[in-house]
Amino acid sequence: MIAIGKREFIEMFKSIKSIIIIAVLLITAYYSAKFSEILTAGISLTETEMEDIHTGGLLLLILLFGQLFVMGLSHDSINKESHERTMRFLVTRTSRTRILLGKFVGVWLFWVVCIVISFLLISIFSLNFNLFIFSQVIALVTFQIAVALLLSIVIPKPSVTMFLGILIGMLFPILSLWIVFNGNKWISWLKFSNPYYYLVEDNYSFLVIFGLAGLIMTVATAIFKRREF
Repeated sequence: MIAIGKREFIEMFKSIKSIIIIAVLLITAYYSAKFSEILTAGISLTETEMEDIHTGGLLLLILLFGQLFVMGLSHDSINKESHERTMRFLVTRTSRTRILLGKFVGVWLFWVVCIVISFLLISIFSLNFNLFIFSQVIALVTFQIAVALLLSIVIPKPSVTMFLGILIGMLFPILSLWIVFNGNKWISWLKFSNPYYYLVEDNYSFLVIFGLAGLIMTVATAIFKRREF
């Protein structure tokens, strides 16, 4: 599992798409922190909101485009191995659960490193590392990674998951926000299965998102164990 996770982690940093996304994250973090106070001049904000305003741009980027970024990099994490016939080699060396967990850990560590660097860049301007918002972002990214890996297991063709990944990445935040703020009782119950719902309140309800990610990974593991390679 460790070897698989390490390989996945290193390979992600070698991708051109990864470099572009890292650049976008860092540029957003830099300008969000540097010009946040100027952009909010004249707007009445509480003391807590002023402390959090430096992370506003980065948080908005992850909320709106995080799923698209994760899908773009990890839509083929599993099915690429199957397509290139390397999965047969892996399943003879270790269990399928370890393969999936190794993939997940490698991708997760990649995003943790990217987000840590982004928050450290923000902290240079704000003189504060907002651990609460950082934890919220990590929780959301964890869920997004689980969704990407599930898609890569369910759909065997990388070309199809690339298309679906883009589609899901664009539609998921729009539908999520609509569900969370929809007052229709026939629709609003869906918000309890949506990670965005647990990010609205400034409390530790976001920890539920880790549980949702774990549930998705459990389903992904069950499906992965039944696949033939």
